[in-house]
Amino acid sequence: MKKLFFAIAFLAAPLAAQNEDLGQPAPEGGEVETTGIDASGEDAEGGLTFTVTDESDWQDLGIAIPAFATDRDQPTPANSDGTSALGQEVARVITANLRNNGLFKPVGPDSLPRPTFPQITAPNWPTWTGRGAEMLVHGYVRARTDGRLLFGCYLYDVALQDELVREGWVVPPADWRRAAHKCSDLIYSRLTGESPFFDSRIAYIAETGPKDNRVKRLAIMDSDGANHRFLTLGSATALTPRYSPDYKKLLYLSYVDGNPRIYVYDIGTGRQQLVAQTGNPTLAPRWSPDGRYILYSMAVAGNTDIYRVPATGGQSVRLTDTPGIDIGGSYSPDGSQIVFESDRSGSQQCYVMSADGSNQRRISFFGGRCATPEWSPRGDQIAFTRIAGDFNIAVMTPAGRNVRVLTNGWQDEAPTWAPNGRIIQFFRTARNSGQSSLYQVDVTGRNERRLRTPVDASDPAWGPILP
Repeated sequence: MKKLFFAIAFLAAPLAAQNEDLGQPAPEGGEVETTGIDASGEDAEGGLTFTVTDESDWQDLGIAIPAFATDRDQPTPANSDGTSALGQEVARVITANLRNNGLFKPVGPDSLPRPTFPQITAPNWPTWTGRGAEMLVHGYVRARTDGRLLFGCYLYDVALQDELVREGWVVPPADWRRAAHKCSDLIYSRLTGESPFFDSRIAYIAETGPKDNRVKRLAIMDSDGANHRFLTLGSATALTPRYSPDYKKLLYLSYVDGNPRIYVYDIGTGRQQLVAQTGNPTLAPRWSPDGRYILYSMAVAGNTDIYRVPATGGQSVRLTDTPGIDIGGSYSPDGSQIVFESDRSGSQQCYVMSADGSNQRRISFFGGRCATPEWSPRGDQIAFTRIAGDFNIAVMTPAGRNVRVLTNGWQDEAPTWAPNGRIIQFFRTARNSGQSSLYQVDVTGRNERRLRTPVDASDPAWGPILP
């Protein structure tokens, strides 16, 4: 049987002693083995191609997600009540993922009959046609003798009574939620024809304390807010985290003793590298798509420009050199262009330049100001903060056309894209309390939700799909 192995690398080892602000490291993840699943033991083959091309059709897809079955209820560290209870939890996570995405109408396990283990590969079709389900998700969880868990996930078309796709994963008990996210990704990709995003992580800045003395810590969590971890203690201010393109490193800005430093943390080894200590106000470090370079903004003698430095450290190259403030910098997916913000025209607007700093041109000409631009992973849109009285999240083409405002909060800012380029994460500050929270909105602007965090949250960064 053909097998593909994915090593999960979370923040596992202590950071280097050069940064004393770090809290306890996040626990080490395990290994996820992806394998075809088949009752006969053969590699799984795909079923029918079912692609939704009209967004209005998504809302009509009723998906039944009963509890995952188990061949025998066995104890597992993942759930004290055993694999049967764990199967219920897995189905709940999948249901929440698809419901919160806003594209489907899933019905979860608490409202559905639980299939038997043999029915996972041979559904009782009258049960589901009688309930009006269009799609059916079946799955199972089994405890292996080596202590790991085996999950199977199947998607069926109820009307055709046909299997569309199946996949299986072997995970350590601590990573059972990853199996649920991978099943969600499998369903999402098969029904939409688009890339997945559930099995990913989000970094952000956790904020506590009074307005005039905020403590800002680095934190990470799963895409649905689970498995939350604080990575720094807060004695030094942490800002603007970003995952590397290969998920092996985490980039962030830290003010230690009042001095700005750009750090790159190697997730696999636990080592941290100081990339730049400028001695000047420094802002918004960002990766290049190939992970070789880091962009950042630095103020020198009252003028702020964008610089590029190798990710391993070394000599910086200045890319902008105009009077005023040039901030940010987000590469296009192919690395050929950079979008940034500048007030060189007299107000805060968005510009695009070639990766070497040449061919700088303004792209925002709508009413209001343009800030914090981020290029979509698809390359077709740029998300930004539109400032016209209130702060709102908006999108436009790389040429600055087809501007669409997606949110209507009082202060929504700092957009970051999901790996598939369909969802945007941002943070919202409440008008009266000043509290900040993370929100998500899809590119239609119709599906918005808050992502709960233990404390106030800002500066989100959505990482790529986990390897």
